[in-house]
Amino acid sequence: MSLIQITDLKKNFGLNKVLQGIDLTINKSEVVVIMGPSGSGKSTLLRCLTFLEEPSDGIIQIGEFKVQAGGKINGKRKKEIRELRKKTGFVFQSFNLFPHKTALENIMEGPIVIHGTSKEEAKKLAKSLLVKVGLEDHMNHYPVQLSGGQQQRVAIARSLALNPLVMLYDEPTSALDPELVREVLQVIKDLAQEGMTMIIVTHEMNFAKDVADRVVFMDEGFIVETGTSEEIFHSPKEERTRRFLSQVE
Repeated sequence: MSLIQITDLKKNFGLNKVLQGIDLTINKSEVVVIMGPSGSGKSTLLRCLTFLEEPSDGIIQIGEFKVQAGGKINGKRKKEIRELRKKTGFVFQSFNLFPHKTALENIMEGPIVIHGTSKEEAKKLAKSLLVKVGLEDHMNHYPVQLSGGQQQRVAIARSLALNPLVMLYDEPTSALDPELVREVLQVIKDLAQEGMTMIIVTHEMNFAKDVADRVVFMDEGFIVETGTSEEIFHSPKEERTRRFLSQVE
């Protein structure tokens, strides 16, 4: 069952064509890993999905919510984008936690502000999510008291608190020391096993092999090749894919 439909998505920064007509369909409960060299458009694609970057052209549909890129910024369109964002959880390279709020308060914020959840219900939800990411003993700690891996797990829990249809990860472990990477990847892997739809931009090739239902290889703003983890890592069809994998493995 199709959950996300990206049609002819384009993004230009001046004369620089970063996305050159992306077509991609993602099914419910599918885990899609996007990989490719730096500058290939991977992160821009994720940011365009939630209109953190305004696409130059194309159509994005998540669930029942569809937005045409390049339209006039009026009240109706702002509402469409707002509804689209409510259906996505975005985990960035940097953790972006509120420094003056505890782990528990960081997770409570979204449900209260965006969904109008009561403080009591938000607290109950936040506690359950801290258990899910293995941080129930750190609920009253401020970000400065947490390791990078712990902060990123709080960031994942914060995104989950909004009950998104899809989770987007933009290099979620790139800012972490190597010994902290595993704990974050384990949380993402657990979510995959629970059936959460996810799009993950990552350079962690072993993780990609392990968790991806499908791998998308991008280069120069195009999708060069897409296939199962087995197909892409063991028998890629395109020379550009083979060249990239030979450099990173």
